Amino acid sequence: MFKFTSRLIIPLILPLLTINPPALTQLSEPARWATTIHSNYRIYPNITYLKANNTELNLDVYALRNTEKTVPTMIYFHGGGWRGGNKEKNILRLLPYLEMGWGVVSVQYRLANISVAPAAVEDCLCALRWVIRNADKYGFDSNKIVVSGHSAGGHLALTTGMIPESAGLDRQCPGNEKLKVAAIVNWYGITNVGDLLEGKNQKSYAVQWMGSRTDRFEIAQRVSPLNYIRGNLPPIITIHGDNDSAVPYSHAVQLHEGLDQAGVPNQLITIPGGGHGGFTNNEMFRIYGAIQNFLNTHLNK
Repeated sequence: MFKFTSRLIIPLILPLLTINPPALTQLSEPARWATTIHSNYRIYPNITYLKANNTELNLDVYALRNTEKTVPTMIYFHGGGWRGGNKEKNILRLLPYLEMGWGVVSVQYRLANISVAPAAVEDCLCALRWVIRNADKYGFDSNKIVVSGHSAGGHLALTTGMIPESAGLDRQCPGNEKLKVAAIVNWYGITNVGDLLEGKNQKSYAVQWMGSRTDRFEIAQRVSPLNYIRGNLPPIITIHGDNDSAVPYSHAVQLHEGLDQAGVPNQLITIPGGGHGGFTNNEMFRIYGAIQNFLNTHLNK
């Protein structure tokens, strides 16, 4: 085991002792927050929330330290077309919620090379059940759980927050907990899976996720958020570029129109000329400002 010795420590400390104290006051507010985040959060990596297909499915928990009250919590699902990606590559996407003092849970689910649809949807519902079941342990406010994700992760956030118990997609992790979320933040997520299996909008990632099964269109219907629009859904905010070549912008429009007709509080943030992510800094400032306003409005009622 590597050990620190005085010969190592003294050269590290001496430069610090010579720092002019007033220089420390020049740190910006974001810099001050970045230097103290390690003492404000406790990280619990790779907790197993489900075993399926002989695979342990893990999640990472970022829990606020030194607080006696429960806090709003974001559950994040990574993108990758249901066939790639992992929770570790998306840590920086969690920073806005950590900065707000929220709890965060980042989820890994079964990809297409392990199990085709609807496995990923089932896993994410089980992750939600785990979070609700363990809310007291980690200081989560179970009444203020928000789900989010980008691309395929946006789709999984939508299905996790919209699919009712009657669909039977949570049977891999039975429990008495009511699976509910307070809001959904959807970053250019797929809303109509069947639309991507054939025709002008066909996408190889969707075809691979469905596999060669003969009932693939039936399964696509079961995992398409558009089929679960109804009046008692949580508020939903969607961000989508109108020049997205990976997930058609029409998916966001159809979701927005359907939610409006059902009377569900929702907002569509359109990025003119925007593609599949890669938005400019100014666009991101506008997006996160809208997200914070949306969540503040609907979580604090």
